[in-house]
Amino acid sequence: MTWTKLGRSLFWILCLGVALASLRFLVWGIADSMDIMLEHAQLRPLATYLHILLAPFALALMPFQFRSKLRLRRPALHRWLGRIYAGAILLAGLSGLWLAATTTAGPVAGLGFGLLALLWLGVTGRAVQLARHGEIEAHRRWMIRSAALTFAAVSLRLQLPVLIAGFGFDTGYSIVAWSCWLPNLLVAELVWLRRPLARVA
Repeated sequence: MTWTKLGRSLFWILCLGVALASLRFLVWGIADSMDIMLEHAQLRPLATYLHILLAPFALALMPFQFRSKLRLRRPALHRWLGRIYAGAILLAGLSGLWLAATTTAGPVAGLGFGLLALLWLGVTGRAVQLARHGEIEAHRRWMIRSAALTFAAVSLRLQLPVLIAGFGFDTGYSIVAWSCWLPNLLVAELVWLRRPLARVA
């Protein structure tokens, strides 16, 4: 297996695995499986459930949108999955913004997650707009950015245990509110700067 194939396989495993694990509250409830969201669920149930249901859904759909065979052989399916992906982000992003604005984790964490939600909405909306106007190459570029922000769900779960162990919960949570998405977005931009658009697409 080449490094490229290994990377793609890992990408699929992480996206689908984290999406599935994020829905564990459907079986065990928020109190037993996602206690970090319990206060939000009690005070802001609509925002909480929209976010924790639809953000994993967007994460699970994302790898399918980057399958070239699907785009070429089933373009209508690709477009419909894209609409569902964008719709999930619209609701998950708006609810995430609400949760960030009302978090009790402090202003640093609130600002980090709030900015993530705003960018997630804006970048994905721009990608949809470009697709509707037939600007496919530019659409793909903005979708890469959207994917980098969607992948923050994976980055957060990989980083948070390490950060909490090293800095404690309050500081670790404030750090991960930024570190779960800023490096992803930076990597996405560097890839585009280093490689021609056609090759990346």
